[in-house]
Amino acid sequence: MAKIEGGKMSSFKVNMVAINPKDESLRTPPVEVLVDTGSELSWLPRQALVDVGITPRGKKSFVTATKQSVKRDYGYAILSAEGFTTNDEVVFAEDGDMSLLGARTLEGFSVMVDNLAHRFVATATLAVSAFGLRDAK
Repeated sequence: MAKIEGGKMSSFKVNMVAINPKDESLRTPPVEVLVDTGSELSWLPRQALVDVGITPRGKKSFVTATKQSVKRDYGYAILSAEGFTTNDEVVFAEDGDMSLLGARTLEGFSVMVDNLAHRFVATATLAVSAFGLRDAK
């Protein structure tokens, strides 16, 4: 993991791999991504995704940290970083876009981010149903 210091807050980067869900033998090389809880989705370079056969499924609009409105392709991938894996939507990042690990991927990993120690902390996945609430009485 790489640390990025800025004022009192710090952020960090990890290596993430995207795996083609239709053929799990096809995977990107590790891509260094910024762990960004402010980004809903994860962003990886378009060419890395295309090279392993991950295809765009549609377009979404995003507002960047610089307040720009952009449209980007998105697709589906199995994402893996720091020993955690999940399936998720992934944005096809264009030249000049940052590579990001977003909040939905972190939720899929069932982790919390420890920004002080620059690591992921595994959490329990909650499973609550109406039956569980009824039985608790």
